[in-house]
Amino acid sequence: MSRKYFGTDGIRGRIGTYPMTPDFALKLGWAAGKVLAKNSNPLVVIGKDTRISGYMIESALQAGLVAAGIDIKLVGPMPTPAVAYLTRTFRASAGIVISASHNPYYDNGIKFFSSNGTKLDDAIEIEIEEYLEREMVTVESDHLGRAMRVDDAAGRYIEFCKRSLPNTVTLNDLRVVVDCANGATYHIAPDVFEELGAEVIPIFNKPDGVNINHECGATSLANLQKAVKTYRANIGVALDGDGDRLMMVDELGEVIDGDEVLAIIAKHRLDRDGLNADIVGTLMSNLGLEKSIKNMGLGFHRANVGDRYVMEKLRACEGVIGGEGSGHIIIRDRIETGDGTIAALQVMHALIDSDKPLHELKKVMSKYPQILVNVPIKERIELDDSEDIQQSVKDVEEVLGSRGRVLLRASGTEPLIRVMVEGEDLEEITALAEKIVDAVRASAA
Repeated sequence: MSRKYFGTDGIRGRIGTYPMTPDFALKLGWAAGKVLAKNSNPLVVIGKDTRISGYMIESALQAGLVAAGIDIKLVGPMPTPAVAYLTRTFRASAGIVISASHNPYYDNGIKFFSSNGTKLDDAIEIEIEEYLEREMVTVESDHLGRAMRVDDAAGRYIEFCKRSLPNTVTLNDLRVVVDCANGATYHIAPDVFEELGAEVIPIFNKPDGVNINHECGATSLANLQKAVKTYRANIGVALDGDGDRLMMVDELGEVIDGDEVLAIIAKHRLDRDGLNADIVGTLMSNLGLEKSIKNMGLGFHRANVGDRYVMEKLRACEGVIGGEGSGHIIIRDRIETGDGTIAALQVMHALIDSDKPLHELKKVMSKYPQILVNVPIKERIELDDSEDIQQSVKDVEEVLGSRGRVLLRASGTEPLIRVMVEGEDLEEITALAEKIVDAVRASAA
């Protein structure tokens, strides 16, 4: 059964536009509550990022859950991975995060975690959607749920992050600029790094409800690059609005993306711990990452785009480290969801152990030039059924051979065909990508 509301990362949209409305959130809370009420001790942890609409969605969800007889622990503004962690530690039936991640403040979203702190199974999401179609009926008054605020949630998660490094490791020699995106990590990440000994310069750590992700954070790195050079920092860390992904900046002000972060962590874990597990990237991961991992003697797997699918592939291959170029990094033996703060700590650990600057560490991977073209379409195109498109792809692949690769896929959210060509020479792959783009445009005409 296909899902009507849940996407790969929960439910998301513009506030005031269905389904991001208080009435839908109320019904969703009730529907989720009815599914969770089948557990012996139903309890839900609710956290949110810093966008102003979080208050409205939180109140509506809370009312719906209570009406279904579910108890709630409210943890306030908290990174997405923190809610996953707290869901486990409170032995809750589920966790809910109210966030639209890296989107602007006028968007919001609702995503769920299982009792294990992982994304909900498809079957549970489908069951919740089935209850959304039913009439909402409140339980008897003596069975209503209760909502309680958790005052020490931030401190609990800060200690958890610190424990992700060995007790013997400190960050005393590091100067770190951390861009909190005016989001959920504003009162978390700076304290984590500082309590471990780093000199911390926090920026964009004063949320006002509408400045989340605005010209800051993991999707806008110019200010962080400038700050790293101004303060002569060893490293810059940019988190997104809900703290589940990061991008980094080296001491020269150059960007370190998620693929490079994966390569650095994998090499460090191999050298320090003798890592013997495959690494997982995505279909969009740079070819340079794949070659770097294989040069380390480790296997490399590509999952579909989305941290949910990275996690599925990690489980299937019994891997420990995986992620996306966009900065979702999963370190499974630390936490089973993307966590920007913990990923940053793993890179800092590599810096300390190697006694090398980040610019030097990133040389473990040589990035291949990559061209990505989004081709607008009016109607859906069945890519596999178009002989002209498939022939253009075949022609380009024959030219590239082992020197590059081609990826052609339809966007899951927009009327676009994404054409990606990767190779050793930027001029060559630009011309080759245009051949495929021309074939797509001709088929879409």
